[in-house]
Amino acid sequence: MKRRNFLLGTAAIAATGGALAVSYRTGHLGRVFPVFAQGAGVKPATEFTKAVNKAMLDSLPFTDRQDFDDARRGFIAGPPGGVVKDLQGKVLFDAKNFELPLDAPAPEWMNPSLWRMAQLNGLAGLFQVSDRIYQVRNIDVANITFIEGDTGVIVVDTTASPDSARTAVELYFANRPRKPIVAVVFTHSHIDHFGGVRGVVSAEDVAAGKVKLIAPAGFTEESVSENLYAGNAMLRRSTYQYGMLLKKGPGADQALGSGLGVTGPDSAATFLVPTDFVTKTGQKMTVDGLEFEFLMAPGSEAPSEMHFFIRPLKALCTAENAVHTLHNFYTLRGAKTRDVAKWIGYLDDTLEMWGDEAEVLYAPHNWPKWGNGAVRAHIEKYRDAFKYIHDQSLRLANHGYTLPEIGDMVQMPPSLAGNWATRGYYGTVSHDARAVYNFYLGYFTGNPAELNPLPPVAAAPRYVEYMGGAPRVIEMAQKAYDAGDYRWVAQVLEHVVYAEPTNQDARNLQADAFEQLAYQSEAATWRNIYTVGAKELREGVAKPPVSIAALPDMMTNVPIEMLFDYLGIKLNGPKAAGKTITVNIALTDTGQQYALMLQNGVLNYRPKLSDKPDVALTLSRADLNAALLGAAKLDQQIADGKVKLEGRREALGELFALMDDFEFWFDVITRPKMA
Repeated sequence: MKRRNFLLGTAAIAATGGALAVSYRTGHLGRVFPVFAQGAGVKPATEFTKAVNKAMLDSLPFTDRQDFDDARRGFIAGPPGGVVKDLQGKVLFDAKNFELPLDAPAPEWMNPSLWRMAQLNGLAGLFQVSDRIYQVRNIDVANITFIEGDTGVIVVDTTASPDSARTAVELYFANRPRKPIVAVVFTHSHIDHFGGVRGVVSAEDVAAGKVKLIAPAGFTEESVSENLYAGNAMLRRSTYQYGMLLKKGPGADQALGSGLGVTGPDSAATFLVPTDFVTKTGQKMTVDGLEFEFLMAPGSEAPSEMHFFIRPLKALCTAENAVHTLHNFYTLRGAKTRDVAKWIGYLDDTLEMWGDEAEVLYAPHNWPKWGNGAVRAHIEKYRDAFKYIHDQSLRLANHGYTLPEIGDMVQMPPSLAGNWATRGYYGTVSHDARAVYNFYLGYFTGNPAELNPLPPVAAAPRYVEYMGGAPRVIEMAQKAYDAGDYRWVAQVLEHVVYAEPTNQDARNLQADAFEQLAYQSEAATWRNIYTVGAKELREGVAKPPVSIAALPDMMTNVPIEMLFDYLGIKLNGPKAAGKTITVNIALTDTGQQYALMLQNGVLNYRPKLSDKPDVALTLSRADLNAALLGAAKLDQQIADGKVKLEGRREALGELFALMDDFEFWFDVITRPKMA
């Protein structure tokens, strides 16, 4: 994820002309945009890149094929035709795009370690994990797990897409006895783990008590709130991290997922509110004859997350906290830095609680581990990899080294560097070390020269002038490129591209450097970012129409206060300076009452009505949702009597005229123009 989480889903709110339109995007979890065609100007791997990849091939234990045995173990059947279709029969996902020959060497344009991971993640289908436990893997970014209870089936996580989930359920029942689904367990609050829920169960069966939905405390709020406030920027950056615009496959300018898994189908995620919550470590719950014992892990890989153990099956699930890739402490799409010290503690607690008993470890990403020794070793090395990065980053910080320096200085010891499960396919040692520094100390290094620097776009022309002008910088950068110094070429040409955004010679050379860095990257995320960056440098920002899928399931569960907060973010403060507007909102079904107050260039709200509003709205939350989702026009709702409006109607228009519309396709390479 994820991710995405992989990503996870993001929400964007547009407010224009007095009407609110809210839409949710499947984010990094689906191909929501048309993909790039095969790029023009793609270059082959240079001899320097080949040497880098050869060195990695020689330094890692590629003769160890245990993961290949484990990833294939228990295979029963692949998805019919290798595809996921929607209800109308349209193909949304084709597993063949990710299927790679398991004995084929990496092409010259791909890091051999990442190629190995892509081979493993390309194994799609239904697998038996152990007695009574089955998984469908690699038809979406996350796995879906089926646990056979005494009378029915318990589902663990539901993928990101209801179409993927429905395909997985059909594949499972085509090969196992058809029994009712009696419960769904959500391991954590990222959308790739709950978005497919309506492809598994119906809201009617949940409401009737036929199906339990079990989740960790805080799941509802965290699942609907993540990424709301910075959603537009986060999703735009996700197009880089997850290669959302790239064709899927092993080509030089194609994407093979995120390292955490494959890229799933483009279909709107769904949401149902859980019926049962786990609130404390040690809590037990009997589900269809099987006793689950839980460990709470909030603030680790997700804000709301939990591990659990089924003692009769000796089966342990650690959610997304110990998968087969070094995870990220900070995700490159943008998110809050994670508290890795807590994460380490949860893994150690897991070993203390169940480490002596567990015989199988399974997760909602990648493949399981079997045997108590292998399970313990996997979790121990995962824990120790995290602790090594955490402790060494802080050791170096206390010596006075700063964020970018620490990112280059921390290197795994041999016992961890050769451990496939903690290689940097999704997260990286470099960025995880920087995240530790940022978590504790922030981005400022303490150097006064960095206290108030010029913004990059403003500083770039001066750098270029001091270096002798753009032609001279390009000439020197070409020499560095010819010497294989791609990292420096990418860095120095940033100044020229900022200073002269239309200088195609500079853009092309920087794209060439990005391309070689992509070919060398072990991290799928880095490879995707470099590849998309190279394309946008050569071809410009394509700006295809954005396909947006509304998620009314989640909309109804967004606390209304969060929507008001987001309106405050959209408010253009300079334009709003000197204006005062007050809007009362009374919800007839929930009894909630709020006053929105614009003053001093900010939008505040209070949970009570103002005595002197400019305009007042009385409506149900359902009708408010309809207006927010664009399913109904406010004027029509007023005419139909669903919304009562008192006061100055034009006050709403005045307020929403002060709201910015966020341009999704802002330029990442050259930066938007200063406002």
